[in-house]
Amino acid sequence: MIDHVAVSIEHRRPADLGDRVAWGFTKTMRFFADLLFRQRHGHRAIVIETVAAVPGMVGATLTHLKCLRRMVDDNGWIRTLMEEAENERMHLMTFVAVAQPNMLERLLILLVQAGFYTAFFALYLVAPRVAHRVVGYFEEEAVISYTHFLQAIDAGAIADGPAPAIALHYWKLPADATLRDVVLKVRADEAHHRDVNHGFADELGGQAPGRIAPYPEHADDVRVAA
Repeated sequence: MIDHVAVSIEHRRPADLGDRVAWGFTKTMRFFADLLFRQRHGHRAIVIETVAAVPGMVGATLTHLKCLRRMVDDNGWIRTLMEEAENERMHLMTFVAVAQPNMLERLLILLVQAGFYTAFFALYLVAPRVAHRVVGYFEEEAVISYTHFLQAIDAGAIADGPAPAIALHYWKLPADATLRDVVLKVRADEAHHRDVNHGFADELGGQAPGRIAPYPEHADDVRVAA
C-alpha cells in the first residue's frame, strides 16, 4: 500500500470577473457530471480525463506559436503543459483498463471533446489567463472527485483490485499495488496541475500567486486518509 500521498482539498476564491466566469463554468460542468455519473467513479474518470487532456495541448501549441512569432523563450511553459497533457492521457488509459466505457459514453466523449476543444482553443486565444483559471478550477474539482473515489473504495462500494499493468509501469508502482494506490497517484497529479495552472493564471495577470484556501464545503474530505 502507498501511505504517503497527502493532498489537501483547496479552493482559489474568485477575485475578478474572469475568475467568476471560470468558476461558474466549472461548477456548471460539475453539476452535469454528477447528474450523469453519480457514483460510477471509474466511468466518470474516463470521460473527464478525455477532456482534461485537452487544455495542456492547446496551451502548449498556442504558447509555442506565440514564442515563434515573438522570437522569445517560453520559460519552460511548453514542456510543463505538454507533460500535463501526457499525464492526463495516461490517467485515461489507466481507467480504460479499469472500467470499459459503453457506447453511450464513447459518443459522449466525441461530442464533449469536440465542443470543449473548440471552446477552450478560442478562450486561450483571447483570454489565456482565464483559460488557466478554468483549468485550475477543473483540477480542484478533480481532486474532490478522486477523494470521493477513495472513500468509495475504503467503504467497500468499489473493489480494491490489482492496479492495471499500465499504471504499474507509468507510476513505477510495486507489483502488489491496488486500485486505491492508483487513485492516490492520480489525485496527487491533479493537485499538482491545480497549483500549476492557478500559478500560470496569476503570472499572466501580473500578480503574485494568490492564497489557496481550504475548500469549505468539503472540509471533512481534507482529513481522508491518504
